[in-house]
Amino acid sequence: MAGHSKWANIQHRKGAQDAKRGKIFTRLIREITIATRMAGNGDPASNPRLRLAMDKALSNNMSKDTMERAIKRGLGGDSDSAQEEIRYEGYGPGGVAVMVDCVTDNRNRTAGEVRHAFTKCGGNLGVSGSVAFQFTETGVLSYPEGADEDAITDAAIEAGADDIVVNDDTSIDVLTTPQNYATVYNFMVEKGLEPEESEVTMRAANNVALSLDDAKQMIKMLDMLENLDDTQNVYSNADISSEILSQL
Repeated sequence: MAGHSKWANIQHRKGAQDAKRGKIFTRLIREITIATRMAGNGDPASNPRLRLAMDKALSNNMSKDTMERAIKRGLGGDSDSAQEEIRYEGYGPGGVAVMVDCVTDNRNRTAGEVRHAFTKCGGNLGVSGSVAFQFTETGVLSYPEGADEDAITDAAIEAGADDIVVNDDTSIDVLTTPQNYATVYNFMVEKGLEPEESEVTMRAANNVALSLDDAKQMIKMLDMLENLDDTQNVYSNADISSEILSQL
């Protein structure tokens, strides 16, 4: 997926900014709680969603005590049970497909805030299913420019990965199913090939290249959506070239 690693870098920097504001921890705790409550199971060995949430929490230096409290909260069925998961879909500047996953206790409030971000940045909120068909839930292990392509390819094939993508900037993405993500990740780490970034995400089948003006608006939209209290994840198929990134 051309441009993926460049866009991942933007998301990574935004993640670091969110962490400073404490938002990453808030979202991770919420995800652990919901994953536990929905399955009625606090054992990561038999709750794949919980295992992924805990892996991500560990990678962000969350303490085990904090995770255990979140699991207990999920099993206890406290006030978090009033919250629901909602996915909003629409189009951003330049026809970019955008999905926003939220957890909210007030659907009307969240819908209004998401719609405001879309309209303010030249986009429009669509109906359920309007863009989701363009994305597939995929495990992605990302390696930086200059990584050993042969070693990564050999190990990924042995681990049972679905595909290996070499991006335009020579960075590498190893792709896998969500179900096989943990197996592939652990195998790669055991081989001394720990990824720079890794997650289970919604990966677009095709990307949309943006002009400078559309890229500015797109980043503004993503900032607004990411900063909403109810937002868990934001996905898009935006492709911003390194040349345009350097101008932003």
